[in-house]
Amino acid sequence: MLAQGVAEPWVRQPDRFLTNRLNLRAQDSVRAYRGKGEWFVGRIGLCILGVSFLAGVHAWAQLGPPPPAPAENPFSEEKRVLGKILFWDEQLSSDDTVACGTCHIPTHAGADPRVGLHPGPDAMFGTDDDLFGSPGIARRDVNNQPIADPVFGFEPQVTRRSAQSYFLSMYSPELFWDGRASGTFVNPLDGSDIAIASGGALESQAVGPVVSDVEMAHESRPWSHVTDKLASVPPLALATDIPQDMLDALAIDPTYSDLFEAAFGDTGITPVRIAFAIATYERTLVPDQTPWDLFMAGDTGAMTADQIQGWNLFSNNTVCDNCHVSPLFTDNEFHNIGLRPAAEDTGRMEVTGLLDDFGRFKTPSLRNIGLRNTLMHVGWVTDTEDAIAFYNSGNGMTVTDHVQFTEDQTGIPTGNPNFFQDYSLINMPVETQTGVPMQALIIDFLDNGLTDPRVAAGTFPFDRPTLSSELTMAPPPVPDGIIGSPLTATRVDGATIDIVWDVTTCPGTDYKLLYGPLDGVGAYELAGSECGLGTAGTYEWLGVPPGGLWFLIVSHDGAGTEGSWGLDGDGAQRLGASVSGECGNVARVNDGICGMPTAPEVERTIDRQRNSVPRVTHS
Repeated sequence: MLAQGVAEPWVRQPDRFLTNRLNLRAQDSVRAYRGKGEWFVGRIGLCILGVSFLAGVHAWAQLGPPPPAPAENPFSEEKRVLGKILFWDEQLSSDDTVACGTCHIPTHAGADPRVGLHPGPDAMFGTDDDLFGSPGIARRDVNNQPIADPVFGFEPQVTRRSAQSYFLSMYSPELFWDGRASGTFVNPLDGSDIAIASGGALESQAVGPVVSDVEMAHESRPWSHVTDKLASVPPLALATDIPQDMLDALAIDPTYSDLFEAAFGDTGITPVRIAFAIATYERTLVPDQTPWDLFMAGDTGAMTADQIQGWNLFSNNTVCDNCHVSPLFTDNEFHNIGLRPAAEDTGRMEVTGLLDDFGRFKTPSLRNIGLRNTLMHVGWVTDTEDAIAFYNSGNGMTVTDHVQFTEDQTGIPTGNPNFFQDYSLINMPVETQTGVPMQALIIDFLDNGLTDPRVAAGTFPFDRPTLSSELTMAPPPVPDGIIGSPLTATRVDGATIDIVWDVTTCPGTDYKLLYGPLDGVGAYELAGSECGLGTAGTYEWLGVPPGGLWFLIVSHDGAGTEGSWGLDGDGAQRLGASVSGECGNVARVNDGICGMPTAPEVERTIDRQRNSVPRVTHS
């Protein structure tokens, strides 16, 4: 986006403003470099392109030390490693399937590489207001028992916003897309107890997902359920490939009570201490070793020539950095850039109640953006090039798959608090009039120049264990030559099973072949296994939760009701088996009968004359 001749905004840091950045902007550049570059005349006025400006004027701008921890929560190594263990423990969730880190994978820039389809406020899939969020927990009632959700059935629910990166959160005065996690951290057990007066947004954020019945919790989950559970389970019991610093801590303090005692002086496990530990861990995750950081510190070879030119174009010839302000590459403010009608998600207004905040969302940092596959809170922007296409969609000159919803769109901030740049006047061309590949250079700078190699490689402090939910579960051994008609099954390898059945006995095309534990919780349909399609086939193993007996069952409604056939994991045949008489008790079956989508693999395309991008399947 080319910059109009406007003054540079002040750089917002936590609870303070720094001095005005030394940045040559459009009209200053015109005066300083007249005759050295080519005039480019667009709808927004004159800018210089194709000039390699001296980026050294920003030499002070790389990340310095992070803000100090709140006085109420000082740093300690014992607290940090406890927080890291808690962050990556799926046992923190009600059903042992979701850790804090499930939605915040470091090698994906601290965001969620998974994409789930959310039907939007109308609760109907395939309509204009659908969006892409982060899969959370399958719905569970107040007794922590699986129940069908009206929208997602027994599938994991999907959040209405895509998960943000948690890197650099220590620099922000408020967290979450709408800023609802404030710097004042209140004890979740006592609303009158201010645990941190200011600077505690990380702590405020840490306690939210743990008791959210969409993200990690059963309905009305009390904190006592969380703390009692931690006191009784071995830390990281479900994880593998555990990093060395965590293993070292667990060798000394093998229980959560021991870990909390090491971090806090006694064995008490409380919500405040959980938040203190997780926030302490997160404050150590500062991705400040990017090529740009090294370049700004004086290493002239840290960035390539193309990346240097892309940085110069980004900072001198666009308005991108009016919001994505270096060195954080965010202003930590809230804007409505027109991704969707504000009435579909009112954003910041939900927190403040102010009409001026209608549809506003927090500016995400561009650091490590090249590692992400979803951008912005709606999740349908796929990468940096796609983001540029969205911003270009408002100028009327560029053909893109996006449109901007301008009714409540806020302008682009400038140095003048009373003047905002209009989106319709900005444009980032693929090439300048002299053939400079502007987009490619800026994308190279953003995707590569702002990527910390430790983040990309997942090395300390950005390392992590492997979660059990990430493992592809091999099916239990299937006995060969199971007797009886109409079903036989033979294990082929760790990923597939040969199924043979007598198609003449198939009760109908609505019947499905399921595989899972005998209690029916966590059963999966075998891909391609619809009864009536053939007499034999090799079917992809989709995985079930570990433990317990397993079964194969053909069922009309996904519940193992009358007229179905099955077999136990020990080879015993189950004719006319009935796991449960209630539709959908055999969970996670998309058969269209129990109120779930009819296609387990949905080509997710959102098309409302705008942001139309093919996506991966709903998970």
